Amino acid sequence: MKALIVDDDRILADVVAFTLRREGFEVLQAYDGNSAIQRWSVEQPDIILLDVNMPKMDGFAVCAHIREQSNTPIILLTVRGEEDDIIQGLEIGADDYIVKPFSPRQLVARTKAVLRRAGQMTIPPFIQVGELKFDTNRRNLTIGEANPISLTPLESRLMECLMVNAGQVLTSDLIIDFVWGASAGDRDMLRQLVRRLRGKIEPDSTDPSYIKTIPGLGYGLIV
Repeated sequence: MKALIVDDDRILADVVAFTLRREGFEVLQAYDGNSAIQRWSVEQPDIILLDVNMPKMDGFAVCAHIREQSNTPIILLTVRGEEDDIIQGLEIGADDYIVKPFSPRQLVARTKAVLRRAGQMTIPPFIQVGELKFDTNRRNLTIGEANPISLTPLESRLMECLMVNAGQVLTSDLIIDFVWGASAGDRDMLRQLVRRLRGKIEPDSTDPSYIKTIPGLGYGLIV
């Protein structure tokens, strides 16, 4: 897998590059928007990790330019956590976003999740976060030493999305796109799905310990 990292902060770009190389990625780097477009055009990477705040041509402009010509998966790296900025990035075609600062583990997990959604990477047999262990083949969740909990296909998709992005706030639209696809689900369907999943895994679904609602934005898995 070939990843293009675009960030004018060369120290951070080198850290991201090291993290992905350790996971077996071939890594390309660019430090401004114009060179990013040139490298993308020549190298055709499998995924782009794109900083938003860059001089001359920011990440939003780069993302929009690439998306006019290609479906190459794009993850925005941003210090902007405001809902408007997140929505803007998703609306112009970004596949995901990560708010700085982020951990190497989160970066790798999010990158692999986007590639899986694009059909370029297989799903691992198990995903574990804290005491939660999800069997992706059998579609069941084990919490600590308790018996496995069987999940429906939609509940499994939601659980995978939340666990891969544990500790991160996910917009409702991003989750809908992961679970149903951009044109199939809606927020009412998501609310009902979250309610059903909470009913299966939460000790008290009226006061959830794991799946938290973030008012005005979406949901997050807290462990």
